[in-house]
Amino acid sequence: MIKPGIQEFLDSPLGKGLTREQLHGELMAQSHWQGRYRIIMKLGSRMPDLAPQWQREEAEVAGCESKAWLYHHRDETGCHHFLAGSESRIIKGLLVLILSACNHGDDEAIHGLDLDDWFGDLGLSAHLSPSRANGLAALVEAIRAQAAPR
Repeated sequence: MIKPGIQEFLDSPLGKGLTREQLHGELMAQSHWQGRYRIIMKLGSRMPDLAPQWQREEAEVAGCESKAWLYHHRDETGCHHFLAGSESRIIKGLLVLILSACNHGDDEAIHGLDLDDWFGDLGLSAHLSPSRANGLAALVEAIRAQAAPR
């Protein structure tokens, strides 16, 4: 598969400049779900846009109702780097959550992630529609599959 250059992966702020811990604090400061939902909708703007030439069919994540694209690069040290995008604001926000937790991580970090617990704490499990919850699960599974040992 043709994919973006290595530097584009390394330049992504998700997982380095914007971490799971930062987002957790920001979201949990909201006392109700609607406030968290507004923040998630705005998170997509904190993710660099995936250039149109990378919105390719072969990079689409199956199982998402809205189009979402995912690219993976594993560097020589074993760290996994991801680039992603979506045409949907909410999916972009969910991608920011996922990638803040696993981007630039090694095998142990990615496979040791318990995103279900975190998403439960944030209220995602209880408030996302079934189609969005399925899309979220498909994105997480696609990341784990791409980071699987070969």
